[in-house]
Amino acid sequence: MPHLLGGSHRGLADAAVPVVGARPAVVLYAVAPLRGVEHLVLDDLTAYAQDRGWMVPAGCTVADSGPLDQAPSVRAGWQRVRAAATGRLVHGVVVPSFAHIAYRATDWDRERSWLLEQGLFVIATDPGELQAHLGPGELRA
Repeated sequence: MPHLLGGSHRGLADAAVPVVGARPAVVLYAVAPLRGVEHLVLDDLTAYAQDRGWMVPAGCTVADSGPLDQAPSVRAGWQRVRAAATGRLVHGVVVPSFAHIAYRATDWDRERSWLLEQGLFVIATDPGELQAHLGPGELRA
């Protein structure tokens, strides 16, 4: 079972399956340790989305390269994800783990708040990923 960060206006049951037309639209995002191997991580995310029947709009398979502890604000790929979310192109983000979005707690808190403000859900596909510990009350706030 993937771990979810639900959108601010959805309940937990609704967080996993926002729909655009007949299929949910998601952006795939990962940080690869080295340039040129991004496809290794993105291929897994693509398969994950396809297995669920989710749509990945053109330009919404995004990767950065470098260390995970790099601030999200300096990652060009993460800025593309934010642009897709702001433009309402997608309703969710699929990542291998939440650390791919932000490694440091302060960065994660800032990005998590922004994602919730956008009404997005985030799915971390790594089965070892820690829960986001969001209760139903927080999702409706």
